[in-house]
Amino acid sequence: MSTSKRIYIAGIVMIAAAALAACAVQPPAGKPPALGTAVSAEEVARWDISIPPSGAGLPKGSGTARQGLQVYEQKCVACHGAKGVGKPADVLVGGVGSLASKTPLRTVGSYWPYATTLFDYVRRAMPIANPLSLSDDEVYAVSAYVLFLNGIVAEDVQMNAQTLPQVKMPNRDGFVDMSRR
Repeated sequence: MSTSKRIYIAGIVMIAAAALAACAVQPPAGKPPALGTAVSAEEVARWDISIPPSGAGLPKGSGTARQGLQVYEQKCVACHGAKGVGKPADVLVGGVGSLASKTPLRTVGSYWPYATTLFDYVRRAMPIANPLSLSDDEVYAVSAYVLFLNGIVAEDVQMNAQTLPQVKMPNRDGFVDMSRR
């Protein structure tokens, strides 16, 4: 094998290793309380950050898809690809109308029933190498950007605690509401 070919292969391997390292799972900073240990209401509140479909508990802040593009390019593109096309992590865009097919594509736009779920997941788990690190404004902005890429909201629509729960996702009616039973 020629030297130039070896250098080329080594370069590809280094780029691949860097991309995988950017997407590696690392535990969040801080230690959760040990099992059986009493915790204060303040400690519980710090870990209880769930956001239901109603949007109850959404924090202050806001962001647009235009602002979210910058956050996405800095903190998301290494795993989710340009414009959410995926690789090495999940595809975020497309798949509308594919769920009943032999090859369904489950994305934020085709599968997820609530925009508040997107906010909750991004805030809690992304970026994968540094979860819980995004500011509330960054989470609103990147959520708006992913919704925009899926054609659900316009580029300059402000996502915040009032507007995000009002977003009608394409598959909102694709799930059974267990609370009605």
